[in-house]
Amino acid sequence: MGRRLFPAMQPLDYDHFRAALSQERLPAALVHLEALEANLEWILAPVRASGKTLRIASKSLRVPSLLRYLMERSRGLAQGVMCFTVAEAAFLAEQGFDDLLVAYPTVQDSDLNSLARLTGQGTRVCLVVDSEVHLQALSRVGRERGVILRAAVELDVSYRRGRGRVHVGARRSPVRDARRVLELIRQAEKLGGVRVVGLMGYEAQIAGVPDRDPFTSLMNPVARAVKWFSRPDVARKREQVAERLRREGIQLEFFNGGGTGSLDSTPRESAVTEVTAGSGFYCPHLFSYFRSLRLHPAAFFALQVVRVSDPGLVTCLGGGYVASGPSSPDKLPIPHSPPGLQLLSLEGAGEVQTPLRLSPSAPRLQPGDPVIFRHAKAGELMERFNEALLIREGRVKDRVPTYRGLGKCFL
Repeated sequence: MGRRLFPAMQPLDYDHFRAALSQERLPAALVHLEALEANLEWILAPVRASGKTLRIASKSLRVPSLLRYLMERSRGLAQGVMCFTVAEAAFLAEQGFDDLLVAYPTVQDSDLNSLARLTGQGTRVCLVVDSEVHLQALSRVGRERGVILRAAVELDVSYRRGRGRVHVGARRSPVRDARRVLELIRQAEKLGGVRVVGLMGYEAQIAGVPDRDPFTSLMNPVARAVKWFSRPDVARKREQVAERLRREGIQLEFFNGGGTGSLDSTPRESAVTEVTAGSGFYCPHLFSYFRSLRLHPAAFFALQVVRVSDPGLVTCLGGGYVASGPSSPDKLPIPHSPPGLQLLSLEGAGEVQTPLRLSPSAPRLQPGDPVIFRHAKAGELMERFNEALLIREGRVKDRVPTYRGLGKCFL
């Protein structure tokens, strides 16, 4: 994408970070508000141009006040939240959020009863499903509680060839064509107590895979090729489903697709009515490795230097905030500020200490100095902290509780 960055903002340099944190206890999580706002405007631009709406992925934020801030600042373009568990959706409903799409199925009675309670209270909440087992569980509780539970069928839009022998994308739904989608919709109609109101199709192999990753440079051409072949394939699958439902006279409330990494393509699809984004707001370091993205780092964590074991080395307290996914160097946090710092390959980021090598151009850090890092992923960082410090104009302007700070842990 060649879109310009707006609004204009200046990145924080090390002096800004050090001054802002001079009276703060470390480790600390930080959010640079000017960068967050610029990322929001960048994300909204293709959504606005397409006439679609945005659904914000809460798992990439995990700070209710920031979720609320982004939705309010979107001026009506953000109209729903994608949650990752029913318990999280119930919590967000208590916080005043509505139009909640739970993106991962569940058949636990505690979850289903919670969905029934929320539905009975008038909250718009919808659970993603992909089988008769899911629908039957929803139907049973819906009929017992005298409510109609809302469901969305997930369409698998991974890139598959050779009858599944080649599968590129997340291992999610077994629903792979319009016929199967229609079967599940008709099954819900027969069961009662549940109604299919939407569709979801997440193109993980496009939206979630970096294609200029410095840690796996040999795989970047492969990632680009997969994306090139996948884009028309995904669009065709979603359009085939939408067209079949039109022919059957079935009108659903929404067709959800996309993620931050596919904002250059998904909003343009006619079948899709809303797109999801989450990680792009914080822009963790993995999201700096997409050719299509022009985002600013907005979320960080700061550690305190506590030791100088040898010339050219310093050791920070804590820092072992490693991202989920396949074990590889790009899942480690990276030093961001001051420039010229590097993790040691034999230790990496440790639970209680993180040693760093200083380049000749790096400042001579001393015990008590802060070092600023970027996490590999977005919301996972906030699971480590009770609050996030909000920085504007190089100063801490506010502090807001994370899920953890509010006593919540959903996964």
